[in-house]
Order: sequence, then C-alpha cells, then structure tokens
Amino acid sequence: MNNLTKFKIVKPANEVFEAFVDPAKIGNFWFSSSSERWEQGKTATLRYDEYDAQGDIKVLEIEVNRKIVFQDGEGHIVTILLKELDNSSTIIEVNEEGFNENDDELISQLIDNKEGWVYMLTCLKGYLEYGVNLRAALVK
Repeated sequence: MNNLTKFKIVKPANEVFEAFVDPAKIGNFWFSSSSERWEQGKTATLRYDEYDAQGDIKVLEIEVNRKIVFQDGEGHIVTILLKELDNSSTIIEVNEEGFNENDDELISQLIDNKEGWVYMLTCLKGYLEYGVNLRAALVK
C-alpha cells in the first residue's frame, strides 16, 4: 500500500534537490535540522525541535537532481522524484510505501500521511518560491 503526492515548484530541479539534501536548508521547510548531508548509504538524524522529537532515516538511493529514496524508522520507503519541466519549474512526486493493508487504522494513517506530505510540500514551495518559512505551523 502506498500514498502518492505531487506538487509543482517553480524552481529548477537542482534547487529543489538541494533543499532536501543540504542540512543548512532543510530547516527552512521541513525538519528543524538534519545531522548531515543526505548521501546514498548514510543515516541522517532528523530533528523536530518544536516537538522535542527526532528520528533516523537511511538514505537508500540518490540520483542527483532526480531522485531520493530513504527508509524511515517505521520501515516505510519514501521515494522523492524530481521531474524538471524546463529551467524554471519542477514536478515533485513523493511516494511512501509500507502501509499495512490489514491495519484497522489504515485509512486514518493514509489520510494523516497525505496531509503531512501536502503540508511539507506547501512549506517547500513557500520557502523556495517566496523565501518564507511556514514549517511547524500545522496544529493537530
């Protein structure tokens, strides 16, 4: 079972890619911090200071400016694909796999997951296109 989310970012793929893999940039739209640059085979610790939470991801695959694949602490595999339309815009696809189809809470998990990815991509768009930081504003 997977969950797919797509967004258009009006920036070239290299800028979108760097926003994810560069620890100095990820705090502007997603996590508070990343322990290191995301590279294939590495494990990065991602931190949410606002929630006093952190978790590790294992970077499984990197294709510069095109693809990032990682595994989270729950064993889910997240694939981020970047498809540059021209020199100024990119379609980003986030696909998360690993949901248990037999879990009684599956629908709730998928909705929460989709909401999270849409929110993160909205924050990414705000950061890259307008220079604003919208992260950690979602209240549940």
